[in-house]
Amino acid sequence: MSIPLKLYPSLKKNIALFHQLLPIGKSFDIITRDITLGSTSCYFLAINGMCDLQTIQWLFADIEAIDFQAGAKQTSSLPQYVKDQFFYAQITFSSSPTEMLHNLLCGPCILLMDGYEQGLIIDTRKYPTRSIEEPDTERVIQGAKDGFTETLLTNCNLIRRRLRYPGLTFSLTQIGTFSNTDVAIAYLENQCDDKFLKTLQKQLKNINTSSLTMGIHSLQELLIKKSLLHPMPSAFLTARPDVACSYLAEGYILLMVDTSPFALVLPCHLFQFTQSPEDYYKSPLVGTYTRLVRLVCFFISLFLMPLFLLFCLQPELLPGFLQGMIPDTFQPTAIFVYVLFVELGLDLFKYASAHASNAYSGAFAIVGGLLLGDMAISLQWTNEEVIFYGAATLLSSLGIASVELADAVKIFRLFLILMTGFFAKWGFAIGLLLILISIITTPVFSTSHYLWPLYPLCPKALSRLIFRFPTDKVQPQPEDKHRC
Repeated sequence: MSIPLKLYPSLKKNIALFHQLLPIGKSFDIITRDITLGSTSCYFLAINGMCDLQTIQWLFADIEAIDFQAGAKQTSSLPQYVKDQFFYAQITFSSSPTEMLHNLLCGPCILLMDGYEQGLIIDTRKYPTRSIEEPDTERVIQGAKDGFTETLLTNCNLIRRRLRYPGLTFSLTQIGTFSNTDVAIAYLENQCDDKFLKTLQKQLKNINTSSLTMGIHSLQELLIKKSLLHPMPSAFLTARPDVACSYLAEGYILLMVDTSPFALVLPCHLFQFTQSPEDYYKSPLVGTYTRLVRLVCFFISLFLMPLFLLFCLQPELLPGFLQGMIPDTFQPTAIFVYVLFVELGLDLFKYASAHASNAYSGAFAIVGGLLLGDMAISLQWTNEEVIFYGAATLLSSLGIASVELADAVKIFRLFLILMTGFFAKWGFAIGLLLILISIITTPVFSTSHYLWPLYPLCPKALSRLIFRFPTDKVQPQPEDKHRC
């Protein structure tokens, strides 16, 4: 139905309008109540569970007070009088049914008054939410233990608590014709790239979707169009307020979606996924060491199994000092099958333990891996060497800081194993070339390249990403980034 631009002066017409817009009387969670302010009839609407019931009780107690009704009879502007009396809640006037409907579905309650083309939007929202906890995927030993929740306002408060900068801005917009999901753009004025910010705001306005079903992940796919040929992550997600504040201070922009406990960092570059907040809670030397170890884990996870398979298929390619590592009894076809079996088996254990109950997930992964690994060797489905290199690969993949990057490396590794198994050294070379092309051409929502600061080369920024510098030198300034 078409919604009028303004409320009617008649309360009966306004009530009939909201009965057409909402399933009042059908949906149990919609609260309605007829109220009298002095001699003026009013109509109250709220969503049960999304508003603070104690505040609403105070509101009704004030309305029923004798002095309130006496004052309402004497005033000529009833809406203004009501606003002045409800000092414990944020109240705004509105004459738009669309605006009032949107606010009602977001949590605030509304009050319609007979004889007035304006209603009151009373912000008494109180969303159901979980407590603030440390994110499982970004745990640190000595750092802060708080993390984002599914409530947008809570996440904004966690950031503002750390960044008390007057220019910290949270620009709010809604996306989704059905969901009307709140999306906040967080940035520091005079620190971020204004041109990039305007481009992002324009792109968000042009998004046409019914709802953000999966929250920030749905928004990421709508902003950045990717094909199946690009498994690398195109946007950096964090659930830690300290990490988000660090990026804000460096001139980046955050996207935060209500109901999602993550912040999307834009623009995105590959080297962001090699860092961990743990580096900055240790000394510069130890932080540099752990960061270099993670870089080594990236290459081990990608190349260890494919190179082992390649040297088994063509032992003459193995360097002389490593000739004894590959037994002569290996059959090429059997080794290829063994490697695929171990790769799929280790992934099975990884996902099974991740989705199992916490009470027995650890024991399940360890006992299951030992038993099935030993039985697979006994049944000659695989051998000790393949099990060892597979376990080393899995351990290296767990050492990668980003889960998204580790999953992309796994896809690349499987592709490289298949190319090597079917076409030997030429398959390995062609597969490696295709992987490099896929990484280089990964689409990102950015004015710079995905491989920045490696390409275009910015030695100063690259050194800060590879090595852990002291605190006074660790954050590159926005002007340094744009100049590179």
